[in-house]
Amino acid sequence: MKITEQIKQPIAYEMELFEQKFRLSMSSKVALLNRITYYIVNRKGKQMRPMFVFLVAKMVSNGEVSERTYRGASVIELIHTATLVHDDVVDDSNKRRGFFSINALWKNKIAVLIGDFLLSKGLLLSIDNNDFDLLKIISIAVREMSEGELLQIEKARKLDITEDVYYDIIRQKTATLIAACCSLGAASVKPNSVEVESMRKFGELIGMAFQIKDDLFDYGTQRIGKPTGIDIKEQKMTLPLIHVLNNCSKKDKNWIINSIKNHNKDKKRVNQVIEFVKQHGGLDYAVSKMKSFQKEALQLLQHYPESDYKKSLELMVNYVIERKK
Repeated sequence: MKITEQIKQPIAYEMELFEQKFRLSMSSKVALLNRITYYIVNRKGKQMRPMFVFLVAKMVSNGEVSERTYRGASVIELIHTATLVHDDVVDDSNKRRGFFSINALWKNKIAVLIGDFLLSKGLLLSIDNNDFDLLKIISIAVREMSEGELLQIEKARKLDITEDVYYDIIRQKTATLIAACCSLGAASVKPNSVEVESMRKFGELIGMAFQIKDDLFDYGTQRIGKPTGIDIKEQKMTLPLIHVLNNCSKKDKNWIINSIKNHNKDKKRVNQVIEFVKQHGGLDYAVSKMKSFQKEALQLLQHYPESDYKKSLELMVNYVIERKK
């Protein structure tokens, strides 16, 4: 059994019911909208976000979920999907998970409107049911994701990014959404409890580890295959590179910065930078940081009684740093 299937097992029933509710939450009287949302729903990814919502809800409440849990999972998916549709427009990207993106099939104008539609559907689903606490969790996540993206754009121009700024960027860009899922799972069954904050922290730590793992893929390993160097080509500052830049000689630092600024399209030069980062401990350092986030996340689960839900969350934390893609 694949690890993702194993993780999903204790919430298989909830995930199936969620699928139906999620489809309904997207419905509209406009035929074109329905055609596009049908396309979106049928090309879903691993569904890690709703899985976090249900696993956390069931772990903190000894196996209970409520209608609020389903609504929370739907709102997170609606709003997350809206941000992905808009991201593809911003990045001028024609593919999403191996399929054509909405903007590739229906052009930018329709894609932006679809994103707006999904966003409003998400907001209304919460407002119509007085789930204002859940709406607040999600709204904070959307604000932080936007700030993280803009912070990255602002800092990328300078290439003088510190490790702390890097953590700020990934906390907002990536970790905040997983944090919202876990916090929302707890809030849906135990509103205003200490669990809401401790599970938010749990999700944030997983998100940090997840993003560092993504950074490592750019350098490739024997298991993953060839390094891609895409982050370097796009002048994205990631942890292995930041660590080496902050710990090498001025001469080497100038060479790396010059390579990224002026030779980032030169394949040979990019590979030389990748080699330099590997030889100077950049990958080892990033792996150790990733593992410390993982360890901290697992510690937050320790005081919960043993259950299938807890086991799945532990598997999820390990999957995040052991995944091959």
